[in-house]
Amino acid sequence: MKNTKMLLMGLVISGMVLTGCQSNEAADNTGESESKSEYVIGLDDTFAPMGFRNNEGDLVGFDVDLANAVADDLGYSLSFQPIDWALKETELNAGNIDMIWNGYTITEERSEKVDFSTPYLKNSQMIVTLEGNDIDSKEDLAGKKVAAQQSSSAVNAIEDDPSNILEEFNNGEVVQFPTNNDVFNDLISGRSEAIVVDETLGRYYMSQNASPEYKVLEDDFEKEEYAVGFRQEDDELREEFNRSLEKVMEEDTYDNIYKTWFKD
Repeated sequence: MKNTKMLLMGLVISGMVLTGCQSNEAADNTGESESKSEYVIGLDDTFAPMGFRNNEGDLVGFDVDLANAVADDLGYSLSFQPIDWALKETELNAGNIDMIWNGYTITEERSEKVDFSTPYLKNSQMIVTLEGNDIDSKEDLAGKKVAAQQSSSAVNAIEDDPSNILEEFNNGEVVQFPTNNDVFNDLISGRSEAIVVDETLGRYYMSQNASPEYKVLEDDFEKEEYAVGFRQEDDELREEFNRSLEKVMEEDTYDNIYKTWFKD
């Protein structure tokens, strides 16, 4: 019996020591997270001119330059991680990335999954088709095949449009593709008759690819704003980045970056 009691006491003490070590390790890990000086940005690396690969394979773009300017102001290091755009919030909340920063539109649906930074750029969801067809207004999309990027704000804008025009599309649906390059290619091939894309991306793409001859409708689906997405528990990080982002936006740095990518 005595040996049994001693054995039980030994197990209890060992458990207390292990628990204490684990608590210390957890505290250390928390401390490392709070003092983190390098962050991972998740992006779609085909989304020109916000974040994409140039001919040398380097990641460039408006959002890349702006993110680096904010990081420089804060004294942080950044790395950019291409992700599946359809899984962006999943990647963020799983801890695989620290921010979504790539023409990320503020929407009510996304606000349920992330917290947004201060908005830094205005945008719209524009309708693009080819010259020579009979599509001149949003109403003319009835019966037409319309494409957009999968899980994008373009799809959300179409679905939320008060005219319910989506019900009038061919098969009552948006044809969806993984990237906006795929969306444009589907229009060029003639499979889709119109597409809905972010204006920033669409105008840049068309300026770099003059053929075929595009037609941009005066109608659009939604006016919107871009912001950075953070985990909802990362209030301190978001507030810190907001202060720096707002500072950069008030300086010549923001204007110079803007002129680099939006010459018009």
